[in-house]
Parts: sequence; C-alpha cells; structure tokens
Amino acid sequence: MASLTRQQKEAIGLLQIGTFLEYFDLMLYVHMAVLLNELFFPAADPHTASLVAAFAFCSTYVLRPFGALLFGYIGDNIGRRTTVIITTMMMSTSCIVMATVPTYAQIGIFATWIVTACRIIQGMSSMGEIMGAIVYITESTTPPAQYTGVASIILASSVGGAVALAIANLVTHCGMNWRIAFWIGAVIAVVGSLARTRLRETPEFISHLQKKRERKKLQKSSVPVSHTNRRDMLAYFCTECSYPFVFYVAFIYFNPTLKSLGYSSEDIIFHNFLLSLFQIAVYAILVYIVRYIHPIPILKFKSIFCFFIFCALPFLLHYSSSAWHIFVVQCLLLIGRGGTNPADPICISRFPIGKRFTLTNVNYASSRALMHIISSFGLVYLSGIFGHYALAILGIPIFLAYIWGARHFESLEKLQSKAIFKALEVAPHVHAA
Repeated sequence: MASLTRQQKEAIGLLQIGTFLEYFDLMLYVHMAVLLNELFFPAADPHTASLVAAFAFCSTYVLRPFGALLFGYIGDNIGRRTTVIITTMMMSTSCIVMATVPTYAQIGIFATWIVTACRIIQGMSSMGEIMGAIVYITESTTPPAQYTGVASIILASSVGGAVALAIANLVTHCGMNWRIAFWIGAVIAVVGSLARTRLRETPEFISHLQKKRERKKLQKSSVPVSHTNRRDMLAYFCTECSYPFVFYVAFIYFNPTLKSLGYSSEDIIFHNFLLSLFQIAVYAILVYIVRYIHPIPILKFKSIFCFFIFCALPFLLHYSSSAWHIFVVQCLLLIGRGGTNPADPICISRFPIGKRFTLTNVNYASSRALMHIISSFGLVYLSGIFGHYALAILGIPIFLAYIWGARHFESLEKLQSKAIFKALEVAPHVHAA
C-alpha cells in the first residue's frame, strides 16, 4: 500500500483493529455455541437441539436488515465515522451483559431471551462495522491500493474469528472460565471505540454534504434522487448471498458429522480453529495477489469454483470416512468462500454516494438474514430427507446466481473501461481542434 498517505494508512489500521475486535466478540459465541447453548437454552432431544442451535445462530443475523436501515440513515446523513464508533460501543455493551448474565438453570427462560437479545445487538453492530469500514476505505482511497485496503478488512475479520476460536480452546481445554473471554472482548471493544475517535470523515462524503447544503441554499428542499440500477442491486445481493451459505456449511453443518466420528465439543472447537487458520492463509494470499490481479477475474473464479464444489460435495462426503477427510472438504469450501471480496469497492461504487451506506448495508444484512435462515433451518429439514444431497439442492441455485452477479459486474467494468478509453481517444482531437 505504498501509494497511500500516512493519514490513509493510519485510518486503515484503525479500521482493521476495530473490525478484528468486532468479529472477535461476534464469533466468540458462534464458536462456543456447542458449550454455551447448553447453559442458556433448555435441554432437548437431538433434533430439537439442532433446531435450538439453528435459532441461536440465526438470532445473530435475522434482524440485521432493521439495523441496516438505522445505520444506513446515520451513515448517509451524519457520517461514516460516526457509524463505526457507535457500532463498536454497542458490541462492548453486549459483551459486558454476556459476561454477567445468569444461566438458564439460575433464572430460566429469561437467560435465553437476554442472550438472544445480546446476539441480535452483536449481529447488528458487526454488520454496521464491517460495511462502514469497507465504504470508508472505498471513499478515501483509489485503486489499486483501494483493493488491498478493503481486502485487509476482510482479513482482519477472519483473524478476529480465529482468535475467538483460540480463546474458546482455552476455555474448553484449559478450564478457563468462559465469562473471562467475554470480559476480554468487552475491554478491547471499549479500547477500539476510543481509538476510532481519531478517524476523519471521508473526503467524498464531505464533498457530498457540501453540495447538499449548497442545494438547500438555492431553496431546493432535498438532493435530487440519484438513479440506482436495480440490476446492480440484485447482482450485489446475489454475490453476497453466497458467503453466509458457505460459512454455515464450512463451520456449522459438519459438527454433527464430526460428533458421529467420535469428536467431543472440545475437539470440534479445536478442529474449527485449525480451519480458521487455513481461512486466514487464504485471505492473506488474496490481499497480496489483488495488488497484481484485478478483483473481477478473482470474483469470477470464486463463483465458478464454488459452483463445482457444491455439485461434487454430496459425492465427496459419501467417500469421507474420517475427520481429516471432512477437514479437506471444508478447506475446499473456504478457498471459494463466496461474497464480493475482493471486488467490494467495484460493486459498492455503483451505488450513489447519498444512498451508498444504506443500500450496501441493507443488501449485506438482507443476504445474511435470508441465507442463514435458509442454510440453518433448510439444511436441518432437507438433510433428514435427502442426506448430504441437500447441500447440492440448496447450493446449486445459490451459486448459479453468484456466477450471474460476478458476470454482471464484469460487464459493467468492461463498459466503464471502454468509456474511459474513448474519452482518452477524443481528448487529443479536441485539443488539436
């Protein structure tokens, strides 16, 4: 990121730290769910327990669209900087509550509702956090450093999840009190909130606000409605839908299979920790190669790779007879992973700046709310009927839509490149005339 100024590097560093902290706090419960669900939810038979686990998982994401509207309004009308500070404070508060709330055995169903409310708050704040960071970098930098900066935010979120798994391993293998983990998360989230007060608003958004004020002075009551292409929004939604589905399958779906192979809850947490280290390696490589390869070809490769993996997944699992076979399959899933990364700046730049924060947040949140419900509850029921073929039944249409979304943004980039090239060709003739 040599082309960045010192101020831009500092801003990206602060955003990376904040994203790391947010995802550490968010994923702490996700990866300790095999332990904590037993403490905060009533005991049940295996099938009901699977539904309870699905409910606990979905509670983090299902109300994100409402948070997207709230943070979208704040981000588009007050500022990107304000949003990322508020979300970090929300995360620290929920961690403090999680660290102190009594268990189901102590206060009954109230413990379930309190924990669920905390998970909802954490899901909403993490959504506003990562999208705020991505929009901030997109509006503050230019390619190719822009691509590297945004990809490093995704890497930071992955590192946060891995550290959460490391803490979960300490809890399960070394007997550390699980509440200490949430206290650690609360402390570092507070520190992150204070550090982010040093951020400055993005130049592009400041320019937008100035133009908005000038229009009001000219007695125009509002900014003219900017045109938003619905196909752009649909393509962005389709590409984002792929990510939560792959995440659920890679980190959650195989847990019952691992238990049937003799894994304990502690073994599953350690297994997922190794998996998260592989994911960090994939993202680190992506941060490096995006400096030399345009993000759109990478996005196309990911979409096609994911499609073929899910076509083959039922057959791969049919011949998987050990936990290490499962681990290899999970690693293959994480190579594709889904989502718009590393082409996020290209995709969100298609949205008008006055609506950008709202539109990107609503798309991001809606895709995760929908897909986590489909992946968790859908796979619970369909797997009982079709076995592992349920993965292909749900996955193939999702990844066909992913391929279409990637091709749509590729076509937009080609059109934009042609327009720029034509403008450069015309300019010398204009000067000559």
